[in-house]
Amino acid sequence: MVKKKEINPAELPVEEKLKNLYQLQTMLSEIDKIRILRGELPLEVEDLEDEIEGLKTRVENTTDEVNQIRGRINELKTKIELATNKVNEYKSQLDSVRNNREYDTLNKEIEYQQLDIELAQKHIKEAQAAEKTKEEVIERSKQTLEERTQDLEVKKNELDEIVAETKAEEEKLREKAKNLEMQIEPRLLQSFKRIRKNTRNGLGIVYVQRDACGGCFAKIPPQRQLDVRMRKKIIVCEYCGRILIDPELAGVKIDAPKEEKPKRKRTTSRTKKADTTTPTANDVE
Repeated sequence: MVKKKEINPAELPVEEKLKNLYQLQTMLSEIDKIRILRGELPLEVEDLEDEIEGLKTRVENTTDEVNQIRGRINELKTKIELATNKVNEYKSQLDSVRNNREYDTLNKEIEYQQLDIELAQKHIKEAQAAEKTKEEVIERSKQTLEERTQDLEVKKNELDEIVAETKAEEEKLREKAKNLEMQIEPRLLQSFKRIRKNTRNGLGIVYVQRDACGGCFAKIPPQRQLDVRMRKKIIVCEYCGRILIDPELAGVKIDAPKEEKPKRKRTTSRTKKADTTTPTANDVE
């Protein structure tokens, strides 16, 4: 069996190169339409997932802070308990003092421990206020987390439905586009992709319509239009850089421009006046 010789894409005529490029553009435009159909849903799903992760982290961190505050409160309570025991101990020793010096020393210790108790109680109140604030943050974060989780589920379901409807079609188009790319010269394909990337509507090759570029609608000089129709070389728009193709080669039917009807001559008042003048004697004859 004779093996079919593979054709080098670089050796194809310009006409074939343009045809292949335009077919590729058509397929890629269809894929772009599918993406537009999905709209902002993928980005919305991604944003919601990021927000949910952030909320979970906030709840975890704030819960850790609350636990630390509670631990601090327990330490302060223990400190108050020890200080109270010392105060009671020092007070019981007051009854058995032997001189004023011992009495003053015990009173100072009692005063010092009482100050410690007051300071610890103040810190406990501050810690309890902070604990309450943190608990409110946790509660709000959990509520927001629940709402965002529900939103995410709805958005994911919407996205899954759209993807299910368009997945088979998109995969089919991508496979066709991939096969077609094999028939296009790599250097030309790279330039085409670069043009597509830099254009807002994703059009890398456009046909000439009404003497203008089909991408930026800038007027194309007659000589350049002739070059496009000749199909001897790759012609690009001087303004937007898109590759230009003859509409006939692209398989697009362009309606011929309608001929303008001649304008009716407007009858002036002077003409009417001349028409209604009284006939002369010669006219009567």
